[in-house]
Amino acid sequence: MKSVEIHPTAVIDKRVELGQGVSVGPFSVLKGKVMVGDGTKIESHVVVGSEYGVTVLGKNNHIYPGAMVGGPPQDLKFKNEETRLEIGDGNMIREFVTINVGTVTGHGVTRIGDNNLLMAYVHIAHDCRLGSNIAIANTSQFAGHVTVEDNVRIGGVCSFSQFITIGKYAFIAGDSAVNKDIMPFTMAQGKYAVSRAPNSVGLERAGFPKEEVDNVWRAIRILTKGGRTIAEALDDIAKECAPSENIQYLTSFIKKSERGIAR
Repeated sequence: MKSVEIHPTAVIDKRVELGQGVSVGPFSVLKGKVMVGDGTKIESHVVVGSEYGVTVLGKNNHIYPGAMVGGPPQDLKFKNEETRLEIGDGNMIREFVTINVGTVTGHGVTRIGDNNLLMAYVHIAHDCRLGSNIAIANTSQFAGHVTVEDNVRIGGVCSFSQFITIGKYAFIAGDSAVNKDIMPFTMAQGKYAVSRAPNSVGLERAGFPKEEVDNVWRAIRILTKGGRTIAEALDDIAKECAPSENIQYLTSFIKKSERGIAR
């Protein structure tokens, strides 16, 4: 059984629960209702939790110096309710990342999955929901209620408006501003960002069979080229693309969009 290592200058609230093999570095502060899973490493000058809310960290996360994880939301309606931040396993949270708990007017919880990389100065606001295997480059900023699905890649210095969704396997180019839903399997760029092409290289790297990459490529080209309406594009996809789980997911994503599709 690996013991807990706490630097003598760290401050640990009596309500904090630490799993096996957790380490807490110099001048870090863990306060409020905080649960830290086995093997998680918290380096120096990190703040986890607050006087209000609950922060839950899974196993084998690594939090770098200066990060603020589980702080109160930057929302004028917040009245110190006991909301939550839930983070899964194997995440890397780099220097000066800020992640806020949820709000009662939202989901009540900010949630991050497993095996994500949040590079320096990334901000994840209240009620965001991030899936797993996501990489977000430096200084990208997420307003409240943003959903990022699995296996997304996001460049640096990007901004995301409230209530939008980034579909799985999307790629967002650096210095983009996103104010509508980004279709899965696409590459998006611009101010404001639009999906410009299929993310074929990303799909190939993820192990998609060539015939399915070609199938998705065809569907995305129908949606982004030719000046069709959404309804016309969906009709043409049904006629020209082979039925598959990914095509069904893509068309369902578009039909469910409330913020509009960026194309």
